Amino acid sequence: MSVSTIILTQDNIVNLNNGNNQLVFKFPNSVRLSNHAIAVSSISMFYSWFNITALFQNNTFQYSWVDNTGTISYYDVVIPDGVYDISTINSYFQSVMVANGTYAINTSGEYVYYLEMVVNASQYKIQINSYQVPNSFPSGWTAPTAGYFLSNPQIIIPPNFNNIVGFAPNYTFPSTTAPQGNISALSSVAPQVNPNPTLFLTCSGIQNPYTIPSSILYSISPNANVGEQINVVPPQLVFNKLLEGTYERLAFSWLGTNNQPIIINDPVMTITLEIRNTKQDLGMITDALLGNKG
Repeated sequence: MSVSTIILTQDNIVNLNNGNNQLVFKFPNSVRLSNHAIAVSSISMFYSWFNITALFQNNTFQYSWVDNTGTISYYDVVIPDGVYDISTINSYFQSVMVANGTYAINTSGEYVYYLEMVVNASQYKIQINSYQVPNSFPSGWTAPTAGYFLSNPQIIIPPNFNNIVGFAPNYTFPSTTAPQGNISALSSVAPQVNPNPTLFLTCSGIQNPYTIPSSILYSISPNANVGEQINVVPPQLVFNKLLEGTYERLAFSWLGTNNQPIIINDPVMTITLEIRNTKQDLGMITDALLGNKG
């Protein structure tokens, strides 16, 4: 069996720390590849790609607040690029409400928020809670510095961010700021908190007629938590035929679920691949079936 191993590391990354999603392997000399196939034998890298970014346009939403004159104001929530779950999104939302003075403090010194997003685990949905703002606060409370009016504040869910939380684009809850008590809404579809749960590794030397794009060599789904190392060893090598030709290099890239380049924040990675001469393998198999001895 004729097998050659090639290894890609951060030294093979094109424009290091500028996305870290393109790698090139340069052969020592030009090689003629005919009847050859390539397969991934192992991948080691860190789970370091963001799920919410300005690039994805899924990092913003709005909320409303009614001041003591009855005027409705709308505040933008712009989430910094990063890796978030619903809890950390809600925590950042709370920090924005604090910055805007749209919160209260009770007699125990606890901050009181009138909007929140939480996970409803039993329903596998995201729940928005809107709590009625009173027209007066008890003695000892710190009232919202932005003013307050008997009302229910709203959350406005724009396109793209709506996929994260599972609501329709431009969904507004509640539909009016009129006082309605403490009310809740559940997302209408399963939330896609991580829009890139799978990454695709492409190779310039293959043309797989069964995938789009046809250069997809392998896919991985993280088997680690965010920030931890992902280790993948296929139980069986899956070979893709290399196009016949003379090669000086092979180019590889990481794509997200939408087949667009994904930004890998940590460049530390090791990708081990095997190139096999399939014609020699076929000859060895034929000899074995015929009982020929080399």
